[in-house]
Amino acid sequence: MLFTTHQYLIFFVAVFAVYWAMPWQRLRVYLLLAASFYFYATWNQWLALLVTGTATLDYLLARGIDAARSRGLARLFTGTSICVNLGVLCYFKYANFFLDSLFQALHAAGVQSPTPVLYVIVPFGISFYTFEAISYTVDVYQGRLKAERNLPNFLLFILFFPHLVAGPIVRGKDFLRQVHRPKRWSWVRTQHGVQLIVLGLFKKLAIADCMAIYSDRVWVPGQDIAALSTGAAWMAVIAFTVRIYCDFSGYSDIALGCAHLLGYRLIVNFRMPYIAANIAEFWRRWHISLSNWLRDYIFIPLGGSRGGFWKTARNLTITFGLGGLWHGATWSWVVWGLIMAFMLIVHRSFRLFCETRPTLKWALETRPGTFLRIAVTLFFVTLSMTFAQPSIQTALTVLEKMFVPSGGVGLPMDQNRLWWTVYLVVFAHVVVALGVWTWVWRRLPGPVLGAGCALVFVAAQMLSPDTTKAFVYFVF
Repeated sequence: MLFTTHQYLIFFVAVFAVYWAMPWQRLRVYLLLAASFYFYATWNQWLALLVTGTATLDYLLARGIDAARSRGLARLFTGTSICVNLGVLCYFKYANFFLDSLFQALHAAGVQSPTPVLYVIVPFGISFYTFEAISYTVDVYQGRLKAERNLPNFLLFILFFPHLVAGPIVRGKDFLRQVHRPKRWSWVRTQHGVQLIVLGLFKKLAIADCMAIYSDRVWVPGQDIAALSTGAAWMAVIAFTVRIYCDFSGYSDIALGCAHLLGYRLIVNFRMPYIAANIAEFWRRWHISLSNWLRDYIFIPLGGSRGGFWKTARNLTITFGLGGLWHGATWSWVVWGLIMAFMLIVHRSFRLFCETRPTLKWALETRPGTFLRIAVTLFFVTLSMTFAQPSIQTALTVLEKMFVPSGGVGLPMDQNRLWWTVYLVVFAHVVVALGVWTWVWRRLPGPVLGAGCALVFVAAQMLSPDTTKAFVYFVF
C-alpha cells in the first residue's frame, strides 16, 4: 500500500476520521494498532504476524530486563533480544548473500559445488524495525528507559504504519511517551501535517519518479551500460542523486505529515543534505535517524573518537561498513559504506591540517570557500552513489563510462526535463538556505497558503509519470 496511491488515501482518511471521532484514548491506540497491522498485512499477512511476534518477544524480554535481580540475567535477556532480531534480519535479508559469498570463495579455491538458493520474501522495512527493537532493548538494559508495561502501546511503537516500512528510525523513549499522552485536535498541527504530505508527494511524484526515467538506464539490472555515452552516464548519475534524495525525503515528509495528523511527532530525517560543506555535516543532515543510531549504538560503544586518530579511523570503518551492509545485501553496498568511512577519515585529517594553518581555515570559511566546500562534498557524494548497485562490476562500469570519454547512446526522453528539474531543486535549496522562504511563508495570508498547497498537489499529479514507482528505501 504505497503512500502515493488512492488505496492509501482511502485507508488513511478512514483511519483519520474514526480516530478523531473516538472520545477514548485507549480505543485510539487499539485502532492505530489494528490499522498498522492491516497496513502491513496488505503486503503479506504472514510477515505481519512475524513482525508482531518478534515485537511481542522483545516486549517480554524488556520486562524481564527490568525485573532481573542480577546484571547477568539482564545481560542474558538483552543478548537474546539482540540475537533474535539480528537472526531474523540475517535470515530474511542476508542468508542468500552469505551463501553466495561463501560458495564464490569455495569456487575460487577450486571447490566446485552448486550454490544453494533460499526462496524467502524479504519483509518491507525489516532493517528499520530491527534497529528500533534493538535500540529499545539496549536502552532498557542501560537504564535510559523503563520497559513499557502495556503490550499494545509497545506494539504500536514498532508497527505504527507511517514509519513502519521506511523509517524514520524511532526511539522508544521518544515514541512511547507520546502514546501515553492524551491527544487533542489542533488546526495548526493539522495544517503542518497536510503541508508536509503535499511537499512529500511533490518530491516523490513530480521529481523522484521523473528522475527514475533517466537513472533507470543505469540502476535497473540488465541494462547495457557499456553502450551509453559519457554524457549520458553523467546525467544518469546526477538524476539518481536527485532521485534518491527526493524519493526518501519525500517518503519521510509524508510519514511525518501522517503522524502529525494523528497527534504524533516523528524525528525530522533530512535537513537539506546537499548543501553540506563537508561529509561529516552531510551525515548530520542525511537520514538523520540512521546516522544517530549508528553513532549511539555502534560508533560510540566501539570507542568513538576517543583513543587517537587511528582508533577513530578503525571505528568509522567498522561503523560505516556495517551501515553499508544495512543498506543492501551486496558487496557494492559494503564498498559504498567503506567509501563513506574513507571520506570521513580524510575530512578529519584535513580539518586537523587546517587547524595549524589559520589563513587556509579562514579562506575556506568565507562565502566563496564555503561554496567550494559544498561543491566538492556534493561531487564526491554523487560519485559514491554509483555503488548503490547490485554489483561492484556494474558500479565500476559506470565510473569508467563517466571518466573515460566515449560515444554511445543517450538517455530516454528529452534531457531538458532533467536539467529543469535539477535547476528547480537547486533553486529551492538556495531560497531555503538564504532564509527567503521562511520570510515569505510567515507573511502570506492563510487563503494564499491554502491555494499554494492545492496548486503544488495538482502539480504533483500532473507532472508525475504514468506509473509511479515504489519508494527506493522499501528494499531496506
